[in-house]
Amino acid sequence: MRDGRGTIKRKAGLKLWLSGGWLAVVAVLTLFAGWISPHDPLTQDLFASRLPPFWAAGAEPGYLLGTDSLGRDVLSRIIYGGRVALTVAIIAGLATAIVGSVLGLIAGYYRGWADAVISRLVDIWMAFPPVLFAILLIAVLGTGLWSIVIAIIVIDWTRFCRVVRAETMNQSQMDYVASAVVAGHVRSAILWREIGPNVLPTIVALLSLEMGIAVIVEAILSFVNLSISTDAPTWGGMIAEGRISIHQAWWVLVCPLIVLFLTVLAFSQFGEGLKDRFDPVLR
Repeated sequence: MRDGRGTIKRKAGLKLWLSGGWLAVVAVLTLFAGWISPHDPLTQDLFASRLPPFWAAGAEPGYLLGTDSLGRDVLSRIIYGGRVALTVAIIAGLATAIVGSVLGLIAGYYRGWADAVISRLVDIWMAFPPVLFAILLIAVLGTGLWSIVIAIIVIDWTRFCRVVRAETMNQSQMDYVASAVVAGHVRSAILWREIGPNVLPTIVALLSLEMGIAVIVEAILSFVNLSISTDAPTWGGMIAEGRISIHQAWWVLVCPLIVLFLTVLAFSQFGEGLKDRFDPVLR
């Protein structure tokens, strides 16, 4: 039994190190893009269009991942595109976690009419297809970074609400809650001071997964030109551009697609690692 738990802990640690390492690299590159990026991501040079990456024949020094059809450096655009992806992931993820978790805590602990109203609202909200709902919201709000953030919050708060509600109901049956009630603590104090900290590991793990989802949503919206300005580099926008010239310059599509895949996978594995690491049974 202990060997099994130790194996799970080791796997969780490996997930955290590998996924956290990739996310740290992406964060550093995007944070210091002005110093690390080899070129201006918006600078066009038609004489240097569709240059292959450094390992292919015909590559030129200074363009590690080649250039697109307008001669823009692919690596620089990927780095600056990461700024948009991580900004949306962090802001939308945190806001979604706060809104959904607060409602989930209230529904799971107070029960009664509060639980009935919030649960019915969640059921109604989840009946809408999320991607179509996001596109509809962007069409109403207009394109832009904050429109994407608002759309993600409006759509994904239900995920946090349902999970946190279930975990809160489970924690409410624990002995430490009964002891707090016997001690005469008010219900609000029990919820925020006793139950809240014990639900926090679940919220943190779910937050990491939500950040990966936010990156995907931003990429989808930028793919269909519903993200920020079309001139600004985004991973989804680069994939859309690369799709057009896949036969002449495959790297314009493949490079941002790989980075997007690894980033979303890292968020997912980081969340699973946190979940295993903070599993109360393993602890």
